[in-house]
Amino acid sequence: MKLYIADGNPHCIKVLAVLELTGVKCEIETVSHEEKVVPHLSHPVLPILLLPNGQHLFSPNSICQYLFDKSGQKATDATNQWLEWEATHLQPALLQSLHMVALQGKRVEAAAVMREPLNWLEQNLNKKNTQFLTAEAVSVADVVLWAALYPLMSDSGFDAGELRSVRSWFECVNDLAACQTAAQKFLQGKGVEALKTFLQKHPVTHAQRRDSPTNDTEVEDAEHVMTEQEIEEAAQVWSEGLKSSSAVTEKKHPILPQEGKKNVLLTSALPYVNNVPHLGNIIGCVLSADVFGRYGRLRGWNLLFVCGTDEYGTATENKAREEGLTPQEICDKYHAIHAAIYQWFQIDFDFFGRTTTERQTEIAQDIFWRLHERGFLLEDTVEQLRCESCQRFLADRFVEGECPHCRYPEARGDQCDKCGRLINAVELRNPQCKVCKQTPVIRSSKHLFLNLPKLEDELEQWLNKSTNAGDWTANAKHITRSWLRDGLKPRCITRDLKWGTPVPHEDYKEKVFYVWFDAPIGYLSITANYTDQWEKWWKNPQQVELYNFMAKDNVPFHSVVFPCSLLGAQDNYTLVNHLIATEYLNYEDTKFSKSRGVGVFGDMAKDTGIPSDVWRFYLLYMRPEGQDSAFSWSDMALKNNSELLNNLGNFINRAGMFVSKFFDGCVPEMLLNEDDKRLIAQVCWELKQYIQLLDKVRIRDALKCILNISRHGNQYIQVNEPWKKIKGGDGDRQRAGTVTGVSVNVACLLSAVLEPYMPTVSHTIREQLQAPHICASAMLQDAGAFICTLPAGHRIGTVSPLFQKLENEQIEALRKRFGGQQTPSSSSAAVETKPSAVAAQEASQNVNADPERAKQLTALVAEQGNKVRGLKTQKAEKSVIDEEVKKLLDLKKQLSLAEGKNPEPQKGKKK
Repeated sequence: MKLYIADGNPHCIKVLAVLELTGVKCEIETVSHEEKVVPHLSHPVLPILLLPNGQHLFSPNSICQYLFDKSGQKATDATNQWLEWEATHLQPALLQSLHMVALQGKRVEAAAVMREPLNWLEQNLNKKNTQFLTAEAVSVADVVLWAALYPLMSDSGFDAGELRSVRSWFECVNDLAACQTAAQKFLQGKGVEALKTFLQKHPVTHAQRRDSPTNDTEVEDAEHVMTEQEIEEAAQVWSEGLKSSSAVTEKKHPILPQEGKKNVLLTSALPYVNNVPHLGNIIGCVLSADVFGRYGRLRGWNLLFVCGTDEYGTATENKAREEGLTPQEICDKYHAIHAAIYQWFQIDFDFFGRTTTERQTEIAQDIFWRLHERGFLLEDTVEQLRCESCQRFLADRFVEGECPHCRYPEARGDQCDKCGRLINAVELRNPQCKVCKQTPVIRSSKHLFLNLPKLEDELEQWLNKSTNAGDWTANAKHITRSWLRDGLKPRCITRDLKWGTPVPHEDYKEKVFYVWFDAPIGYLSITANYTDQWEKWWKNPQQVELYNFMAKDNVPFHSVVFPCSLLGAQDNYTLVNHLIATEYLNYEDTKFSKSRGVGVFGDMAKDTGIPSDVWRFYLLYMRPEGQDSAFSWSDMALKNNSELLNNLGNFINRAGMFVSKFFDGCVPEMLLNEDDKRLIAQVCWELKQYIQLLDKVRIRDALKCILNISRHGNQYIQVNEPWKKIKGGDGDRQRAGTVTGVSVNVACLLSAVLEPYMPTVSHTIREQLQAPHICASAMLQDAGAFICTLPAGHRIGTVSPLFQKLENEQIEALRKRFGGQQTPSSSSAAVETKPSAVAAQEASQNVNADPERAKQLTALVAEQGNKVRGLKTQKAEKSVIDEEVKKLLDLKKQLSLAEGKNPEPQKGKKK
């Protein structure tokens, strides 16, 4: 017998493992993916087993079953059923997920695709009382399923969820020596990276249902096949109009929980007051929370959205010293700056407060005493870093050095950004004071600690309940589990500072609370400054659902430290039900830096001339969910010009203009045919997907549904050509009227679903269409319903374009302005009056520019850049990263040529 396999083909893992396990003698030959081992097959298929009689087996599961039979272990009905399920149900989802992980770095979306088959496997394993799938001994079914799942389940960045039975079974099979050997021999320690070549040559099909859109390609390209029943039901609901819809209830303050309502308490991580937030800060916290808050209100939820500035701590003291102000003056100044920025970005807080208040002191000290009385505080003498030059103890975030665990050179004094491990500042190697760059010395000081180990069991019970019942992002669960896996340690809650909430204990009256004990209590005190009845929100876990939005570096303090404080206080506090964490947004290929002038900060965005809605759209389109993403000027222009201008704006403008131009501003009569009903059903289905996704806080995916609705509308207009039919006979004119009427109603729906993302654009559309103010909330109730909100005879207003094109010159000017390499104004004048030789050379090269090619390459560079960052985040092998970096540099070179620039570095320029 002879077995033919190919490197990187995931189906080969199972046959190698079975061959190793059964001990069947067989020659193995490795061939290329394109090689036709069996000539009569229409396309190459691997693995293939050549039998002694000259016949071939080319189904991986059939090969595995044959080898087991050969070793004397015959198939049973049970093993056959498992093999059938693996081939027909598990494999399609696996192939799609492997594409997402290996080629796109979309681990969160891949986990969503795998959720259904893995949950089904979990349920079946829970019913078993045997160690393996069908018996106490391993069977062919165990090895086949293990091998299928191995590339994903062994990937450290892939979060499959709790799935205890699946994990227990998987580890049992994984511990078999034969499986270990096969995996190591085949993947060679590269994980899913080893499968890339195979996956690139075997594109995933979209035959699966798109019940949960999970990636860009699927959301945009895969068509949901409408049934006749769906089409008729959608048309019936559409024709009923707004008659049964109830009026919108106006928001009245103070907003308090109501019996029988969905009461949502929404918080965004409190931004530090001592700096100006950049785009990454804005998308990571306040903007994401704002989208969800606006959506919740449209859904009719009783929702309170609170946030505020985090104002205590060393950072504020140092900023005050830098600017020659008192800490309070610094807080007042920057609180106003933050508030103005968020107002410009249209963040619709119900209350934006601050932590330097009397209520903060009262509530923090009350929680402290409750923890003290219940024995959850410890006293200890600790070593701290003190800067003799600055004459102060250094807060954790004001000391940097080399991480003792991973050797990252810029680890902070509390946590390493690279490996995520907790650090005690005195453990840092080669520490430096971030203010004066001097080496601090170690001094002793007596402090109070929160006894986290004593609360660990209670915390784990609560976490199991919250993470299973709530919508926690994969990274939030992963970070939290890693903290628990390492074992909790007592956490210091006091600091030797002046600017902070004073510790009320007599022995510690010279100290203040550590900011990470104190700051999350700010959510409570800010709510208390909003309403004296704050406890109805914060001591009411039976009626209130709490959503926390933040970037991933804030997760442990919201999922472990703060919950332990509230659990230990034993005062029926509302704990987080849904913890939503983003990854990081970078700027182009580097980090934001105010001091170096790199990146767009909140106070600069409005000076670019780009409307805040466009900023919101692009940040939400690039929201870093499964991995870090990067802001790119070229990509922003591309998305604005293609998605907003050519797709969304084009459709809405055409629909409104047809009403104005052809029907004197009145919506014409609509006589629906099958094509119209099908469009209505397609749009309705996208609306339902939008609601399902946003209910689960899948903000970026839901935005793609909006763009899909607009794409359907554009295609509908293009196919039916109302501008031609209006010139024909009565039948054609009637048809033009129906298409126009349906289109303008789709535009009205778009105004509703856009409201959480682009509130000004949404309002403008409704104004232009003179749409009823209840239309948005009416269509977003329950599962969602696309309703005819603009009936025949409805008069619309004046229609005008919604978006403007971002020109290359404008984008290039902005890129230079925010790239940290601005030219001094004196030399700028010289450049204008006398162009340099380099400038002249560049001008001559621009003649050979290819704008269309440049546009395509810009998108490819952005995509490849994201891939490289994803690999670095996942700590992939250096050779794998180097290969992808090489591709990125090559793409950048091609882009330079397409833009008419010299791709070679200029002489004398530092690399």
